[in-house]
Amino acid sequence: MDVSRKARFCEAHHRARRFRHLATAALAVAALAAAAATAAAAALVLYLVYRPVMPQASVPRAAVYHLALANASSSAHALAASVQFTLVLHNPSDRASLLYDGLVAYASYRGEPVMPPAPLPPVAQDRGADVAMSPLLGGAAVPVSPDAARALAADCAARRVQLRLVVMGRVKYRSRPFRSGWRDLYVRCNVVVGLSTEAAVAAGGGGGGGDVPLLEYPRCAVDA
Repeated sequence: MDVSRKARFCEAHHRARRFRHLATAALAVAALAAAAATAAAAALVLYLVYRPVMPQASVPRAAVYHLALANASSSAHALAASVQFTLVLHNPSDRASLLYDGLVAYASYRGEPVMPPAPLPPVAQDRGADVAMSPLLGGAAVPVSPDAARALAADCAARRVQLRLVVMGRVKYRSRPFRSGWRDLYVRCNVVVGLSTEAAVAAGGGGGGGDVPLLEYPRCAVDA
């Protein structure tokens, strides 16, 4: 009987020790899980507070200096344009600054570029700040489709033309705890302009245009 009681005692002792080990391991796992959850919650809060916010774009001014169609042949058309848009980029974040690089701009009509892309200088933008740029866009004549040529001639005669300003490049967001890598930037603004008598003459090939009224509030979209 003494041997049997001693065996049962030893077995109970081993079971209790195993239970204590399991309880200690469970407590350690729970502590690690709680620490991981706390760290994840803190990281989420920091991200929500400092997360990048895409810039906003607007076009308050436009000018048309030249917008002329030229028939290269009976089946081909070319267009020479010289226009200027004032593009305002607004940084809505009060915690992150922005850096723009590799920017190019051009204008298109009915989905067709009407000029070669023009490079723009790098831009640094503070928190909550606005940055304005007014590139003069234009150059050598570029080929356009017959449909675009006919539509543009009719729009110029009606003294109402819709152009699209396109700006492409890359942007980087910088805030105190976070710094993003370079992201692709794609800005497009649909601008409906009214052509004055002088601008209509310029659109017909005479030159001598200038600032033109914005007939509708330009609609801009930004992907970054």
